[in-house]
Amino acid sequence: MNLIVYPSALSGRLVAPASKSHMQRLVAAALLAEGESWIRNPSDAADCMAAVEVAAGLGADVEIGSDALRMEGGMEPRAAELPIGESGLGIRMFSPIAALNAEKLTLVAEGSLCSRPMGTLADALTPLGVNVELQDGCPPVTLQGPLQGGAVTLDGSLSSQFLTGLLMALPLADEDSTLKVKKLQSRPYVDMTMEVMATAGISMRHEDYATFHIPGGQRYLAFDQTVAGDWSAGAFLLILAALCGEPFLEIDGLGNTPTQADQAVTGALLLSGAKMMRTETGIRVDRGRRKGFRFDATHCPDLFPPLAAFAAFCKGPTTLTGLHRLQHKESDRGTAIQEEFAKAGIKVVLDKDSDSMVIHPGPIQPALLNGRGDHRMVMAAAVLGLAGAPIEIEGVQAVAKSYPAFFDALSEVGAQFGKA
Repeated sequence: MNLIVYPSALSGRLVAPASKSHMQRLVAAALLAEGESWIRNPSDAADCMAAVEVAAGLGADVEIGSDALRMEGGMEPRAAELPIGESGLGIRMFSPIAALNAEKLTLVAEGSLCSRPMGTLADALTPLGVNVELQDGCPPVTLQGPLQGGAVTLDGSLSSQFLTGLLMALPLADEDSTLKVKKLQSRPYVDMTMEVMATAGISMRHEDYATFHIPGGQRYLAFDQTVAGDWSAGAFLLILAALCGEPFLEIDGLGNTPTQADQAVTGALLLSGAKMMRTETGIRVDRGRRKGFRFDATHCPDLFPPLAAFAAFCKGPTTLTGLHRLQHKESDRGTAIQEEFAKAGIKVVLDKDSDSMVIHPGPIQPALLNGRGDHRMVMAAAVLGLAGAPIEIEGVQAVAKSYPAFFDALSEVGAQFGKA
């Protein structure tokens, strides 16, 4: 589906959607917990609904209400095949959890997730007693446990999500475990994982994120938790506030707990000269002069699309480092940003040697941009249209992966859209 996004002045308040990263971890913990857990302010993002479906397939009893989700934990698989949609976190987190069972189970992927490498997962699970089958190193992922404790070394350079899955599953193994992690990326997401586990009564310790010690034979406790506002989606809203707020746009629902990597967007905005202030309920961003900046997004790679769109309107070039983190996303985001932004008149230079992306600002030209089946590319294209010139976006339905109400929410604060 195509949508035309027109330059618009935005005013009022927006509430950030529920975090899909936080909710998926809570769903996994509730599956593993003994008793009835409540997850409030649930996300309706496609990735979260896939996580709920997998949890139900692994044995949880689930009831979904308008403002809460009730889960009765239990690991008694109801199906041999577990559809995980396009959720990268989901397939990497639920694979070790599924491997706690002795039954042969398969996590089935869709779309771009079918081509994402899973060799790191197999390398970590095999020494722990799990038989893993992949298709040319990619999903579907077939596992047969049970997962045992022990010592294993994990390559954390591709994604921290492999570590998240192991951390969540290994406390239920019979033996204690020691994980040695090399070149860990996205540490804040690991912090979120450990915070969720602590909520459910699980203990562990680590030495500077390089060695994790996980006692086996633990039990997850039922809990009642509220899903936090999503800083990944909130980053786009804050950037739109800085570009289109008239006189200002306030973004509510973004707190400091649990830890979220994309909270770092506030630092990037401050580097650009944006003015922000905390209110009783959220963050107010005022429009003002913007300058190019340099920002390391290695541990928060989902900020590349919103920051690249923001940089198109700054005075002077902006440099974002951590380019290597973008290849295995819903699209090859480095290339996608470079090629799609060029259609709108924005030059983006990729330098693999310096691991950087340089965005050269300029007047936005009306254009047809392809969302590449990537929710964050669709939202980045919307920023170019709302703050620059009319942009027709192909494949806007991709936002359902993380923020189904993205366009509806923006229309409520003044965004102008048209059908192609």
